[in-house]
Amino acid sequence: MKKRIVVAICGASGSIYGIRLLKSLLENPINIYLVVSASGYEIMEHEAGYKDGFNPIGFKNFLKKQGAVFHKDAVLNLYKQDNFFTPPASGSFVHNGMVIAPCSMSTLGSIAAGLADNLIKRAADVCLKEKRPLILLTRETPLSLIHIKNMYTAAESGAIIMPPCPGFYFKPDSVEALVDSVIARVLDRLNIKQTLVKEWGTNGFV
Repeated sequence: MKKRIVVAICGASGSIYGIRLLKSLLENPINIYLVVSASGYEIMEHEAGYKDGFNPIGFKNFLKKQGAVFHKDAVLNLYKQDNFFTPPASGSFVHNGMVIAPCSMSTLGSIAAGLADNLIKRAADVCLKEKRPLILLTRETPLSLIHIKNMYTAAESGAIIMPPCPGFYFKPDSVEALVDSVIARVLDRLNIKQTLVKEWGTNGFV
């Protein structure tokens, strides 16, 4: 069975992470279940120029303009944030993990509190209760004690807290390379082969 990955893009700065993750996933024979929050669309318009809101065809065309190459067996399903009649909303839907990239502090707080009033939060709640991988690219700085406590609670419940902190040991020469260093770690966690960043200790890194 093809891998199934749930992806969410929230209203925090850093929509480039979600876009880059989608581009990487689409290169593989993977079924992708994508949810973008209302504020996520607004941030994506400001940061990446996407203006079509919820529009599956428009969003796929946007990704192609961003350089996405669709594997012949890749499938991208786009859902509205208020649609609970979707596969990711149910615990009976078996998938290989969920990534929220970026994850706003509001969404983090809801996940930590067990609130599930939209599809993103519900899908995350399902991941925790079903013990499936949930990766949160939490985007905020500096962190308040409330943020830190919410991260602790989410991590204690099984979430993987992965603030998008790029590495510099491979001498990145562009913003894209910095983003790739983060997405490479996400793909590693999902057990998806990646060629964005080489392993430490190989090809002259040490």
